Amino acid sequence: MTRHFAVTLLLLTVAACGGGEVADSGAGNVEEAADAAPTHLGGCILLSPVGEVPDDVYEHGDVVATDAMPPFTKELQVYGLKLAARDDISDDFMRLVAKTIAESFPRDAGLDADLQRELLANHYRYRALIPVPLGDDMSFAEENEEQWAEIEKNNSVCDIIMQGTPVGPEGQVMEVVEHILHYVTDIGLHYTFPDVWGISENSELARAMAKAAEEGYYQMDQYADFKDDEIRFRVQMQEFAYWFISTAWNLQAPYGPVWEEEWTIRDQDDLRQKLPEMYAAYEETAARVMVAPSLATLREIGPTRAEERGN
Repeated sequence: MTRHFAVTLLLLTVAACGGGEVADSGAGNVEEAADAAPTHLGGCILLSPVGEVPDDVYEHGDVVATDAMPPFTKELQVYGLKLAARDDISDDFMRLVAKTIAESFPRDAGLDADLQRELLANHYRYRALIPVPLGDDMSFAEENEEQWAEIEKNNSVCDIIMQGTPVGPEGQVMEVVEHILHYVTDIGLHYTFPDVWGISENSELARAMAKAAEEGYYQMDQYADFKDDEIRFRVQMQEFAYWFISTAWNLQAPYGPVWEEEWTIRDQDDLRQKLPEMYAAYEETAARVMVAPSLATLREIGPTRAEERGN
C-alpha cells in the first residue's frame, strides 16, 4: 500500500467503532461515548450481521441512481459487495470492477459451491460497502462528515477503489484487485474461515504474517503511525492477505508495484516454498471458493508495467 493511500485510509477509519484512537484525521464518528460497546472490528468490519441475504447471493446488478447514501449518488451491487460513487465516476469503470468481482467467484465445478455461497452471503450480512472516488480525492467525505459517519456506522467500509491512480495507468489493475481482495479477506474470508483468515492474533494468517515479517518477506514499518493497535493490526493483516493471494495468482510479476519494498515474494512457486503452511491453508480455503479474474478483464482495466513503459 503506497504512502498516499495510507493517508486516505486514515480518513476512512472510525475511532469509536475500533474502540480507540487513530492517527489524527478529523473524520468519522469520534463523539461516540468511549465506554459504548464496539460495533466494528479493526475500525471497519461490522461485528453483527445486520444485512439481509437475498435468495440469490450471485446478484449482479447495474449502476443505479440512489439518494439513500449521501454524498453518494449511484451504486452497483455485485455478489454482496456494494460499489458506491458520485457522478464524477464512470459507470463503465464501476461495471468493470463488478465484472472483476464476478469473475473471481465463478460457479465452477472445481470449486466448493456451498462454501462459496456462504462467503458471498457474509458480504451481505456484514454490509460490505466500497467507495469509488476519483483518484485520491476524498474531499466529499470531509465536506459531509455527519453523512459519512452514518455510512461508516451502518456498513463495513474497509477501503476504497480509485478510478485513476496517482502512479498513473500502470497502477490501475492492482488498485482494483488489491482493494477487492481487502474486502473479501476482511469480511468474506474472515467470517467464513475464521481459523485461517480471521483478523485475530490466533489465526493462520496472523502466524504467517509474523513469519513473513521475521524472514524479511513483508515490511510493516509504514503502518507504525496508526495509533490504534486494533486498526493497525487489521490493516497489516489485510495488506498481507492481498500480497499473499495476488502472488498465489501470479499477478505480482506483471502488475505488482515493483517500486514497493513492502513485499519481496514475486510468484506462486516462491510463495509456496517460503510460506508452505499458509499456502496449504490457502489451498484448503480461499482457493476452494475463488480464482484470479481473467487476464482479458485485467487488460480492460489497465496495462501491465511492461506495456505502460513500452517494453
